[in-house]
Amino acid sequence: MRAVVVHGADDLRVDELPDPTAGPGEVLVAMEWGGICGSDLAYWRHGRSGTAVLRQPMVLGHEVAGRITALGAGVTGLEIGTAVTFQPAQLVGDGRMPERLAGRTNLYPRVRYFGSAAFDPHTDGGFSELRAVPAGQVRVLPDGVDTRRAALAEPLAVAIHAVGRVPDLQGRAVLVNGAGPIGSLVVAAARRAGASEVIAADVSPAALAVARAMGADRTVDLRTEALPEDVTVVVEASGVPAALGAVLHATAKGGTVVQVGNLPGTEITAVLGDLITRELTWIGSYRFAEEVDEALTALADGLDVDPLMTHVFDLADAETAMRTAADRSTGSSKVMLRLSGTA
Repeated sequence: MRAVVVHGADDLRVDELPDPTAGPGEVLVAMEWGGICGSDLAYWRHGRSGTAVLRQPMVLGHEVAGRITALGAGVTGLEIGTAVTFQPAQLVGDGRMPERLAGRTNLYPRVRYFGSAAFDPHTDGGFSELRAVPAGQVRVLPDGVDTRRAALAEPLAVAIHAVGRVPDLQGRAVLVNGAGPIGSLVVAAARRAGASEVIAADVSPAALAVARAMGADRTVDLRTEALPEDVTVVVEASGVPAALGAVLHATAKGGTVVQVGNLPGTEITAVLGDLITRELTWIGSYRFAEEVDEALTALADGLDVDPLMTHVFDLADAETAMRTAADRSTGSSKVMLRLSGTA
């Protein structure tokens, strides 16, 4: 089979690998669609993503979907031909957590994740023609949700989790700083959660156009405009340390900031004084627990992710796809890989 493999910084190849088989408790999936994520770009450009350092070649991709082609021994309740996506996180160990963290499996200390170098050996992702997956990580697609849209269930789950970090958005205004793929999905998730108004801010006109298509009531072009003031709920989705001062200042006194944009794992310079003087609540948001199920429900209910998918490339053109995703001047938002000729 062919697979998109990162061998090191700036070394991406489409390799021929042995076809996997479904072992006991696994299913074999013919992969159809994948979405390129910022962590995929980080492994390709820098040989690392956050604290996870690439030590050997690894198949990229955790935003994926396909169809079951074989069942391993002991697998029940699934059928060949079923369209599926995945919970890409697999807990390592007994899965037990402190009572105060009950249900928050995204905070479990040891997690294998599709396309992650956090462990050695690494965990291959799904940018491949075939992937053997433990049956417990498979999520069957609802009626009306195709594999192309289902490949975005994972980033949509990230957005739903971020929005869910604020208990009740019903009737409240929300500002989303950063209108990349996650920010634009946060726009849609906030709208679905009942926000009265959703404002998106970015420096890219193309990104703001996507945010509007995803449900933003208004947008702010940060090249020429400042962030609005006194917004009680702000979701920071850019991950740009230099933006933090303005974001905190835009948040109303006593308001809440949800940090879903990944911040560097190194020292940064940022203006944080308003965190104190405005008595803000600053909340982190990391991946998701089981919100992938809610994401599939949202897609089945009609949440439209089509505006996000700006570019499509075949698996053979993976490097061009990655370069397109990394270059904001292309107008790209979510760049999709067609992983099979039948997708």
